[in-house]
Amino acid sequence: MIIGNIDLGDKPVLLAPMEDVTDASFRGICREQGADMVFTEFIPSEGLVRDARKAYAKLLTSDAEAPVGIQIYGSDPDAMVRAAQMADRADEIVGGHGCDVIDINFGCPVSKIAGRGAGSGMMREPDKMVMITKMIVEAVGKPVTVKTRLGWDDQSKIIVELAERLQDTGIKALTIHGRTRCQMYKGEADWTLIGKIKENPRMHIPIIGNGDICSAAKAAEAFDRYGVDGIMVGRASFGRPWIFKEIRHFLSTGEELPPPSVTERVALAKRHLRLSLDLKGDKTGVLEMRRHLSCYFKGLPEFKETRMRLVTENSPEGVFSILDEIGEKWGGTPISSSESVYGL
Repeated sequence: MIIGNIDLGDKPVLLAPMEDVTDASFRGICREQGADMVFTEFIPSEGLVRDARKAYAKLLTSDAEAPVGIQIYGSDPDAMVRAAQMADRADEIVGGHGCDVIDINFGCPVSKIAGRGAGSGMMREPDKMVMITKMIVEAVGKPVTVKTRLGWDDQSKIIVELAERLQDTGIKALTIHGRTRCQMYKGEADWTLIGKIKENPRMHIPIIGNGDICSAAKAAEAFDRYGVDGIMVGRASFGRPWIFKEIRHFLSTGEELPPPSVTERVALAKRHLRLSLDLKGDKTGVLEMRRHLSCYFKGLPEFKETRMRLVTENSPEGVFSILDEIGEKWGGTPISSSESVYGL
């Protein structure tokens, strides 16, 4: 699969952009674990335009993450174009690697975003969605991609026609989450319309499927049954970044990769924590790792008390000590890799 001039190989597996999850430390870990491409947390266009510190910080990427996409969202056309231009030259603005792809978020369903007409709120204004996309494509030099949903609700699943219109703006790939905005993340993702888009002879850009890819077998089914060019893994990677390695192994060999041992998970958690500390400092680095660390060990027996300590300890030294304790106490305990923290 090729996006612009970026060759991601056959059947690539991508990390979805997730707010408060896909920061630089997690992106680096997921690349280590086999993700073919990663995306930043979604960045508000208005925040970039107003020089908001938090929005600017999310522009920073590293060579270790490449290829990496910077994702932006918003509903104001001028702000979206200006934000895309800033993402286009992120390496000049904040340093680091910059971006390889500019991704437009037309898929986030949360009320604070969709309710203001951004994210999947754009599904109610397809003409405006297409206009903004075309403006961005014409304003930047990097490849532009779009991530969206099937429609606003069950009565307005417009994605088949919309996919053609978005392609005609000049985007280089389209990612589709198999739910409507009103579904949020409930129920099962419906991939049938994603399959119809791939069957459309007019479509020539890569189509990436997203939604409920929670195992290597599910990933293989998405490729074989619906013919997508790539897949994107979101919530199932949370607390389980090795899912990319599992999927890649299964696609290559047809065999399940044994889940990592507790000892291996401890080592990975430590490396993840060090990356977070280097990036954000002791206080924020520990605080923002809490959502990740406890999830690494989901399924361990009699783990509740240790988990509570892990998510309340404030010092890096204390967290590393607890991780050592986990390795010593549960090092030989079998642990299943069949479920993510979300139980997908």
